[in-house]
Amino acid sequence: MQFSVLMSVYKNTKPDELRDCIDSLLNQTVKADEYIIVKDGPLSDDLNVFLTQLQLTYDNFVFVNLEQNVGLGNALREGMERCAYEVVARMDTDDICVKDRFEKQIKFFEEDEQLSVLGSNVAEFTESIDNVIAYREVPGSHKEICEFLKKRDPFNHMTVMFRKSHVMAAGGYLPWHYNEDSYLWARMFLNGAKFANINENLVFARVGKEMYARRGGYKYFKSEKGILKFKKKNRIIGFGTYLFQVVARFIIECVLTNKLRGWLYKKYLRKTPLKKVN
Repeated sequence: MQFSVLMSVYKNTKPDELRDCIDSLLNQTVKADEYIIVKDGPLSDDLNVFLTQLQLTYDNFVFVNLEQNVGLGNALREGMERCAYEVVARMDTDDICVKDRFEKQIKFFEEDEQLSVLGSNVAEFTESIDNVIAYREVPGSHKEICEFLKKRDPFNHMTVMFRKSHVMAAGGYLPWHYNEDSYLWARMFLNGAKFANINENLVFARVGKEMYARRGGYKYFKSEKGILKFKKKNRIIGFGTYLFQVVARFIIECVLTNKLRGWLYKKYLRKTPLKKVN
């Protein structure tokens, strides 16, 4: 089964992290047929040099050049239009795939023609994949995912593979500050999409203090409140769930410090690795 990989880079993308990401894609046991990379606005000289090298070395790297930074949702929408294949894998430029990620995901799509979106668990790391600090586990079955979606994101966005036509039928990627993926899953749920997750860590996701900072502040809370309002309006959740979620997220995202927020995520929303025994 042929498939595309869809990514977006912008001025703050770090070349060394992007290089590690690309290496993990090129070393897959089942390789993609094309790699769509959206250049979301002007990039640094180092990034441009690296991307030019990729373009000269590989003929299946396709670049979409945007003159101005338009944000992740719009950038991915532009990139989707250039994807030549029905099945598309998402990847974030600072993360690293395990070597058989695509092999395992493609098998699911080959066996289930109705499957819309397939993700997996992630291993969160800092500095090196040898330093895993937490795991984010997500529900596996369609029924469990639909229930989980009422409270939290049921997918790790950097792990998903999906059918392009099913995504486009729900409106495709649309801009929503910080939460383009949450908005997409909710609309696909309403459109009758079929979901699944593989109960394995197929991606190493890079985290740090910056991640918890991004998940705090009034602008982030306002974005998440908007998603919850959309779910309530479309009867994905009831008023009680909406009210509880809004209050809880306000406390976590607007009241807690980054340090406390990070502790909360790791303590209650992540599974920590077992300590090594010498």
